Amino acid sequence: MYNLQLETFIVVADLGSFNKAAEALYITPPAVTKQINLLEKDLDLKLFIRTHRGLALTEAGKSLYKDARYIIQYCKESVERARKAMEEKDNLIRVGISPMTPAAPLVQEWAKVQKEYPDIRLQMVPFMNSLESAREILKNLGSNIDVVAGIFDETMLKLRQCSGMELSRQRICCAVSATHRLAEKEILTYQDLYDENLLMMHRGWSNYVDELRDDIWKNHPRIHVVDFDIYSMEIFNQCENSDDILMVVENWKDAHPLLKIIPVEWKYTIPYGILYSREPSDLVKRFLKAMKKTAGMGQGN
Repeated sequence: MYNLQLETFIVVADLGSFNKAAEALYITPPAVTKQINLLEKDLDLKLFIRTHRGLALTEAGKSLYKDARYIIQYCKESVERARKAMEEKDNLIRVGISPMTPAAPLVQEWAKVQKEYPDIRLQMVPFMNSLESAREILKNLGSNIDVVAGIFDETMLKLRQCSGMELSRQRICCAVSATHRLAEKEILTYQDLYDENLLMMHRGWSNYVDELRDDIWKNHPRIHVVDFDIYSMEIFNQCENSDDILMVVENWKDAHPLLKIIPVEWKYTIPYGILYSREPSDLVKRFLKAMKKTAGMGQGN
């Protein structure tokens, strides 16, 4: 990064001799002399006075000597910082986050094993939940985003061309606006949903959701199922601005501050975990191995 002749200059100034500097640097005296001559020529400065006692610094030499030590030390520290930054980047897992793919549950799980993997760091990368962005991000995991935490099943993984590792099961719940007649309830029954619009992801998005849909259509026809295409802030706002009820999962409790998420008496759940590339990097594989431990811990409790 800096002119290596500066280091030779420092050694010559410290030892007061070209010959002694050559011994210290494991080069020949003519090579040392040549480097100092080139430095003086490049800087257009006379740095040494040759005396019968050896070499003495000129006033310009004394000034450069003082600054050169700082320059060399600063450059060495800069290189070390750059090397550290490169190492950190090489050990960085980029986690895609959106209101529907919150990082908090994943980070809580990661905290259980983080001490065992001190070299792995997480970086949050926000993205907008839209049909186009979801398709592109999940299809290209490993490019700008390494992993996304969210709900999934095999149908969704095949559709989005990515892989998934289950960490837990999320209970399928309902979200209502704070002013909805059901907002005061702590748990809902099927009958509470009668004559209401229940917003559900379209058929074919998830087998788990389709099972619930079939149950409702067969046994509770008074619940009006309304399809939508993708979870986004728009659908959350639609729920908040109307009397519609939105099918959600429990760890979306912070997705919209004006919605209340309420469990339902049914037993339907959906896998929650980590979505990643079908060909993950070695670092992502290590991360997944670490996260698999947390899933094992949870199953043991």
